[in-house]
Amino acid sequence: MAFSADELRVLRGALAIALHPAPLQDEDVQDCLRLAESVDEAVREAGRLRAFLLADLARYREALPGSLAGYLGLLRDALTAGYDPGVDDLAALRALRANPAAAELLARCQILAERSVRARLARVSQATGSTAPAATPVAAGVGAALAPRARLLALPGGRAAAGEPKPNPPSGPPPGDRPVPKPSEVFPPRRRPVPPPPPEERVAG
Repeated sequence: MAFSADELRVLRGALAIALHPAPLQDEDVQDCLRLAESVDEAVREAGRLRAFLLADLARYREALPGSLAGYLGLLRDALTAGYDPGVDDLAALRALRANPAAAELLARCQILAERSVRARLARVSQATGSTAPAATPVAAGVGAALAPRARLLALPGGRAAAGEPKPNPPSGPPPGDRPVPKPSEVFPPRRRPVPPPPPEERVAG
């Protein structure tokens, strides 16, 4: 943002009055109000230009790789204006890393993206009152890779422990404690038939 010579005069006078309060003339008050309106309008215009730039950047990114030259130029302008590269930009640059200009921008965007993530984590830590150092995305990824995998363990009790009725236990001793029957008990010996008496004995009787 550039100020004209007249605007710089008004700004210098406003700063002097802020440091050393003194009564202002009506003309000085009007000059300060006009300067404030000009600054507000310049901020709004910068926001509109930024929105247009990001919209063009998105259109050129969707048209890759045919729009490579235009996309790289718009991305440079956006980075100069304070744009934080997003996930889509990093993915597009990784796919175009064979191009030297794209590889250079990829290295720059990775540094800016990591710096932005660290700043957000630091703000979150300050808001929650935590004093633990914030982990970088690289460290978080390594920690997740080295973390042991959880194993599923069978808990005793199962569905019966949850209150379902248990089956009635079988009566009698367990099968392993029953005595093994002897063959003579399972198959008792057959009795031999008694032969009939001789004929003489039957007549005599």
